[in-house]
Amino acid sequence: MTAKTRLFVDQPLAEGNCVSVSQAQAHYLFGVMRLAVGGAVSLFNGKDGEWRGEILQAGKRKGVLRCTVQTKPLQMPPDLWLCFAPIKKTRTDFIVEKAAEMGVAKICPVQTDFTNSERIKRERLQAHAVEASEQCGGTFVPEVCALKKLSALLDHWPEDRQIMFCDETELGVASSLAAAKAGAWAILIGPEGGFSPTERARLHAHPQAHVVSLGPRILRADTAAVAALTLWQSALGDWAQ
Repeated sequence: MTAKTRLFVDQPLAEGNCVSVSQAQAHYLFGVMRLAVGGAVSLFNGKDGEWRGEILQAGKRKGVLRCTVQTKPLQMPPDLWLCFAPIKKTRTDFIVEKAAEMGVAKICPVQTDFTNSERIKRERLQAHAVEASEQCGGTFVPEVCALKKLSALLDHWPEDRQIMFCDETELGVASSLAAAKAGAWAILIGPEGGFSPTERARLHAHPQAHVVSLGPRILRADTAAVAALTLWQSALGDWAQ
């Protein structure tokens, strides 16, 4: 039986393994959720699936749980990257959270010519991805990469990975993905000011790029990320299976 409270831990999970929780996790489990010895927590680490953890020790600053039975196998997302230009703090947080919930393998913030934010706090964004996976019942947590210039990313782009390039100046979503095949993909979302002419020309000429529109209206960057993920997952991802 799966416990209602879920917790991500960076430790191996297997039958009989004991897992120590951090001070912050102990406060959440035993102070906020009021769990006690003998209670249960669902544990996952992004590698070993989900396990039922029986609480052996419950203190204010630490705790110990023992894995008893696997409740879910590891469910990997499609081989999909979400590449996006960071925007305002809370809206960037939203993009990371929704990407983790909707199923991506990697989250790649990119700096474009018109990107307003020149830095990100990667560890904070990674924590948001963990929290989203905890809340949505996922067993995998996507990696949040360090901010990288779009030009540098494209310079070393993998030859086997397709790009769903969301260009607000184009129309015809259905026809753009109609002949596409599943496999390794990336979704590319631009900044609030859109892509520069140089970036747009390079992407249109890219051999792996599939140019799509997200409809007749200009979407905010965070809305565009959710719309693009929905479109790709429905057409080529595990939603279509």
